Amino acid sequence: MKHLLKLSDLTEKEILEILNIADQLKYEKKHGIEHHLLKGKTLGMIFEKSSTRTRVSFEVGMYDLGGNALFLSSRDLQIGRGEPVQDTARVLSRYLDAIMIRTYAQKEVEDLAKYGSIPIINGLTDYCHPCQILADLMTIREHKGKLQGLKLCYIGDGNNMANSYIVGAIKMGMTVAVASPNGYEPDAEIVKWATKTGRFTLTTDIYEAAKDADVLCTDVWASMGQEGEANERKKVFEGYQVNSELMKVAKPDAMVQHCLPAHRGEEITEDVFEAHANEIFDEAENRLHAQKAVLVKCILGDK
Repeated sequence: MKHLLKLSDLTEKEILEILNIADQLKYEKKHGIEHHLLKGKTLGMIFEKSSTRTRVSFEVGMYDLGGNALFLSSRDLQIGRGEPVQDTARVLSRYLDAIMIRTYAQKEVEDLAKYGSIPIINGLTDYCHPCQILADLMTIREHKGKLQGLKLCYIGDGNNMANSYIVGAIKMGMTVAVASPNGYEPDAEIVKWATKTGRFTLTTDIYEAAKDADVLCTDVWASMGQEGEANERKKVFEGYQVNSELMKVAKPDAMVQHCLPAHRGEEITEDVFEAHANEIFDEAENRLHAQKAVLVKCILGDK
């Protein structure tokens, strides 16, 4: 595993290895055991989209692993002034040991991997969010003791989170049900792939999707870059909410995941959020541990 561009590139075995490494690194951090596996290594972090959790978790992660992290705003890079991505990739490959990029277009991430000679990690694109889903899978396994055979339900916009939930959960042996309004479905090719597995349902009915679910997931109605659509999306997504009524059709011990930030009263109610806050903030914490595992796997390979 050299890159993390999207979860569909990874095998079930590779995902499992990342989760197992993440569990070990989390245990060691909790018990004060140093793991300077990346001593002397430097990660460049390119941000064309701002972030709280992504920046802090990758910076702290590299520090914990004994390495360094450089914050690279698009305003500070020539890539933001029109330098071709292939030139940026080749130059940064001479300086850095890996690049994490949080941007809009998936093609930009793929091009960095194509033209660079160092590992590229997708910190988020409009197409997918692999780092977040690895953290979610880690959290679900912590709380449920397994992934295989569980049902994951996603309610809301068929965005990068929906795309990645579908791929990651199905690859790990889960069934997935997604409820999205007409015209806001997940990526068509991902839906086509998932449908062929026989473990995927796409519907407009949130209650149908949530029935007997072990895990309910949601995300904001208007993602970063869609602020101009916020008012229209509030009308479209009205009713696509994780609330106490929806929780009643899921399994009694169903857990809730939200990648944050959460808009209480929109995609999730205050009472459900607070009732499942421990699960949600475990999920947020696990971004750190899962990403450290990704860094180790990408930079060190199978060493």
